[in-house]
Amino acid sequence: MARILIVGAGFYRHIYDLQLKGARDAIEAGGHQHELVEVPGALEIPAAIAMAAETGRYDAYVAIGCVIRGETYHFEVVSNESARAVMALTLDGLPIGNGILTVENEAQALVRADPAQKNKAGEAVVAALALLELKLKFA
Repeated sequence: MARILIVGAGFYRHIYDLQLKGARDAIEAGGHQHELVEVPGALEIPAAIAMAAETGRYDAYVAIGCVIRGETYHFEVVSNESARAVMALTLDGLPIGNGILTVENEAQALVRADPAQKNKAGEAVVAALALLELKLKFA
């Protein structure tokens, strides 16, 4: 049984709530334990994961949140930098499933967040567990 930390950015609360349900359902279906910490936005997710990793309390991490394209360059900054930072932590050996949605509009986000549709948060749980399994294999 793995101890998984979900790190979520609830900026778009209605989308986040769907993601959280998808992630929790996937974790519980696998018989794993989880905790949740919330941060303001996608840029804060990698920092929270890094802080949590220092405690040694978790086996794997799942990042969830949503970034929707707006009228400014801010979308690219948040999307690119949050993905880059999550990937850097993964390359440092942390098993992380990246379920941060980066979409053009709310309709796309809802389809990807909904556990009955694309369930990208559930897929992020599967990815985190697959990386954890590899980490244990190579340990």
